[in-house]
Amino acid sequence: MRKIVTVCGTMGLYLCAAVFGILPVELSFAKLALTKENPILVDEKEKTVSVLAQVNGKYFYQTTRHGLVYSGGSNGDKSVFKSFANEQDFYNALVKLGSKAGNNMTPKNAANTFVEGDLLDVTVTWEGAGKEYRMDEVITDSNKRSFQIRFGGNQKRALDIKTGCLLCLDSCPVGIVSNASYTNGAVEKRNEVVFKGNPKLLPPDGSLVVVTVKAHQ
Repeated sequence: MRKIVTVCGTMGLYLCAAVFGILPVELSFAKLALTKENPILVDEKEKTVSVLAQVNGKYFYQTTRHGLVYSGGSNGDKSVFKSFANEQDFYNALVKLGSKAGNNMTPKNAANTFVEGDLLDVTVTWEGAGKEYRMDEVITDSNKRSFQIRFGGNQKRALDIKTGCLLCLDSCPVGIVSNASYTNGAVEKRNEVVFKGNPKLLPPDGSLVVVTVKAHQ
């Protein structure tokens, strides 16, 4: 330890200790400073939208088609992650970053249409995680397909229906973003796939997490 202090100096002690594995690196989570009162952050430099949410442990054991839903929406208790940010703010944040919505989904075509719009990368982290996990790592797909999350749009329908849906796990005519790996109804009507929260990775029920969305790299 004395050698590390000598090399790093006083000002660099914390950073050096983190590099050598003596202290945990949680700076990326902490610096977001998201709260329930201010649950969404747009980083125009990094081109990311980050949302504060809460783990819903019920879906470690039950299937759901809802990935991230505003807790104040009618579907607020039906998702793996309960968002403290609403669908309007989430939509506006994506538009602010320059994301283009597909707006190709309707209730009539949903069963045979894949959501379009810009492809997005979605990650999740939490205090103690040590890294950002892909959404399709923390939510399991029984078919083991990778998620294809796209900016579907659906702003007017989302505000009219008020389900609170930010991220759906099959293509959706209401959710702001959704998974183009499946058409609508794959979970609840046709039983093509089972989605569940991954208890081997996620922290316990009620834990706070940060969900981050950015343009696909």
